Amino acid sequence: MKVTVVSRSGREVIKGGLELNDSATVADLQEAIHKRTKKFYPSRQRLTLPVAPGSKERPVVLNSKKSLKEYSDGNSGNLTIVFKDLGPQVSYRTLFFFEYLGPLVLYPIFYYFPVYKYFGYEGERIIHPVQTYALYYWCFHYFKRIMETFFVHRFSHATSPLSNVFRNCVYYWTFGSYIAYYVNHPLYTPVSDLQMKIGFGFGLICQLSNLYCHILLRNLRRPDGNGGYQIPSGFLFNIVTCANYTTEIYQWLGFNIATQTVAGYIFLLVATAIMTNWALAKHRRLKKVTFCTYC
Repeated sequence: MKVTVVSRSGREVIKGGLELNDSATVADLQEAIHKRTKKFYPSRQRLTLPVAPGSKERPVVLNSKKSLKEYSDGNSGNLTIVFKDLGPQVSYRTLFFFEYLGPLVLYPIFYYFPVYKYFGYEGERIIHPVQTYALYYWCFHYFKRIMETFFVHRFSHATSPLSNVFRNCVYYWTFGSYIAYYVNHPLYTPVSDLQMKIGFGFGLICQLSNLYCHILLRNLRRPDGNGGYQIPSGFLFNIVTCANYTTEIYQWLGFNIATQTVAGYIFLLVATAIMTNWALAKHRRLKKVTFCTYC
C-alpha cells in the first residue's frame, strides 16, 4: 500500500510517500513517518482523512489501533492522509503533577515563613485556628490530586501540548499564591467557629465524594485508557453527568465558607465557569456518541 502524507494545505510532507504492508496499522504509519522525520514522534502526529474543499464536515481522525485498510474506502493500493503537527507533547501525568505541585508548595510558604515582612508588615503575626485548618485542607486537596493523577486516573489521550503546562501552571500557581496571601495575612479576620466547622466539614465530605467519583470514572476505562465514551452511573452520577466537577466546585465552596476571602471566591467563580463549560461539552458529547434519549 502506498500512503501519501500531505499537510492541510496540500503540501506533501513525506516526499514520494510511504510504502507499507497491506496489513499495516495506523500506528505502523506513525512509526514510518517518525523514521523519515525524527521530529514528528507518534504522539505529536494528528492524522486525518482528507475532506472535500469547502466541506464543513469534521475530518475523521485515524485511530492508531486500526488497520489502514479500514480507511482506504475500497482502494487498498493507495491512501492519502492529512498530517498535522501537534507540537511538543508531554504526558498528562507530567502536566497534572506540575500544575498541582505549585499550590501544594507555595501555600505553606505563606503560612510557615515570614514573607509578610517583605510586604511591609513587621508586627507579630497571630495564627488563628482557621488558618491552620485551611492549610491542612488545602494540602490534603492537592496531595489527593497528585495521588489520583498517578494511581487513579486513566487517560484517553496519552499526551498534551507542552504549552498547556505553562498555561495551567500560571493558573494554579497564581491563584494558589493569591489565596494563600490573604488567608494567611496578619490582618486576616477569622469567621466564627461554627461557620468554620460547617465549611470545612462540608468541604471534606465533598473532597471524599470527589475521590469516589474519580474511582467510578476510572472503572469505565481499561488500564490502557481505552473504553470509549460511556455514561457514568452510580452515586452522584445518577443525578448529574459530571459529578466529579460538581463535587470539585462544592469542595471549594466549603473552603470559602470556612475562610471567607475575596480571593477565594474569585477563584471559585472562575473555576465554576471553567468546569461548567467542560461539563456541558461532555454532556453533549455523551448524548451524541451514546444516542442517549433521556440525557
